[in-house]
Amino acid sequence: MLAFAATVKQVLSTATTPTVLASIPLVTFDGEKATTHEFVELNDPVMGGRSSGTWSVMPTFGVMDGEVVDVPSLQAPGFIKAAADGAFPDAASASAGALELEVRSTTPQYAGFRVSLAAGAVAPPYSCAGGGSIPLSRGCYKAKFSVPAGDGWHAVSVPFASFSDLWSPATGEHTKECSEDASACLTAKKLSSLQRVELWAEGAVGKVHLELKSVSAVPAAPHPNSTPLLTVSSPAALAAAAAPAAATTASRTATRPPAPFGTCSGAVQKQLRFGISGREQPTVPVPLPATESLAEAVCCDNRTVAYAEPRFLYQAPDIALYSRLDAGVTTFYDSVCGLPLFRAPLNRSLAAFKADTDEHGWPSFRTAEVKPRCSRDVAEEKDAPRRPLQRAWRSAGASGPPSLHWRVRASRWLRPTW
Repeated sequence: MLAFAATVKQVLSTATTPTVLASIPLVTFDGEKATTHEFVELNDPVMGGRSSGTWSVMPTFGVMDGEVVDVPSLQAPGFIKAAADGAFPDAASASAGALELEVRSTTPQYAGFRVSLAAGAVAPPYSCAGGGSIPLSRGCYKAKFSVPAGDGWHAVSVPFASFSDLWSPATGEHTKECSEDASACLTAKKLSSLQRVELWAEGAVGKVHLELKSVSAVPAAPHPNSTPLLTVSSPAALAAAAAPAAATTASRTATRPPAPFGTCSGAVQKQLRFGISGREQPTVPVPLPATESLAEAVCCDNRTVAYAEPRFLYQAPDIALYSRLDAGVTTFYDSVCGLPLFRAPLNRSLAAFKADTDEHGWPSFRTAEVKPRCSRDVAEEKDAPRRPLQRAWRSAGASGPPSLHWRVRASRWLRPTW
């Protein structure tokens, strides 16, 4: 009996001594190989967007600087962001805790700071442009944060429970919270294999200056009377395991934009190349009939004049542009009439074409690659060394060649009228 009592006393003593888990550095600027990553600045891509930003690296921290302004055609704020891809340390042990940002800012009043983490995304840049609002764009988890005023560094804690991968690409606001939809939660499994980290200034106009010294995953502080003898899954994790989402595909008949919104004399052809035929929903941030396909919406509906297809769509797993290009030079054709529009790459390597495309988030063509009949559409950009083209993909159908329709950023594009 005394031996049993001693054993119980020893167990209770152990149980009341909490195990403190160490924080896990994810991003630093000290040259450490596992946590040093190259950030790239990306600004709002909407046609006519005027937000501007830069990313620079000082000896021990990174700096995002710029201004978010309204997109004139939308009368809504754009965004700027800095993003880094790579292999990040396993942060699963911190899933009940928070993301900690060591930051300071000369614009603490700015109301649109956000951070996102990609995990489990097939194409992280595409997921972090779509926010789960377009097909196959789940896996980019976003949350808001604010920065205290003052010259010193501040440790800003963003609970992992506040992240969601269901948010609007137009505003950055969550469309579903983790507490409302278990599938939107940033779980331990996701945190074990992070793919991308992004800093955003979004959804609010204003000057932006944010300095980042580090990003870490910080485990939750253990309760003094708790014991790690049992592993307890969160309700969100249990719900996700018990009720996995089932994908359903409903058959439908695509429709053309009604008058006076339609601008194409014919319908977008069927059997679109690169998987675009499968994009049966318009997935643009303006109200459109659900029966309008993405290609019809972007190419033939004047209500979408400020938009192209979602940024980084070419990386989506059902599109996978790079895996479907022809050997050598690929010819892209108009979707309505089947006439050639572009041939790429010309006078440059395929690697250079991919680099331009990855920089802008849409396939990008240079002057020599534009067919003569389209030259008037890019005349406004005579001094531009390259032309990032926002376009919707299509093909000329069973009787013709594959095609790609397009619009030129920063200028009005010519919709087909044949």
